[in-house]
Amino acid sequence: MKELAITWQRLVDGAGATCPRCAGTQQEMAQAVERLRAALEPLGVRPVLETHEIDPATFLQQPEQSNRIWIGGRPLEDWLGARSGTSTCCDACGDAQCRTLEVDGARHEVIPQALLVRAGLIAASRLLDPSLSHPPST
Repeated sequence: MKELAITWQRLVDGAGATCPRCAGTQQEMAQAVERLRAALEPLGVRPVLETHEIDPATFLQQPEQSNRIWIGGRPLEDWLGARSGTSTCCDACGDAQCRTLEVDGARHEVIPQALLVRAGLIAASRLLDPSLSHPPST
């Protein structure tokens, strides 16, 4: 079975807490991975989620690295023709300018399940047929 790697990283503070943005994305990610499993395993593709924690010191230097997602080794933005943006966050992030996803004219702080599934399906199609062209980098 081929593996579709999905990597997600986010800030986790010393108490194990994160912000509502990352907590919401975590819930959306869990549901998206389950939907992708149901759709892709019959085709011989298994989505594998790997999560990474960013410590507060690293986050303070690079807040845009929190809530960042790669699918099949490429940034989520590449698969969706999207771009990353920023907006003020809260809680564990303080008032840092944290990552957002801008796609189809909308800005998302919590990455919706539907976008994660869409990107996963596109990436899986390239995994199953490498002759398909990759989406343009943003």
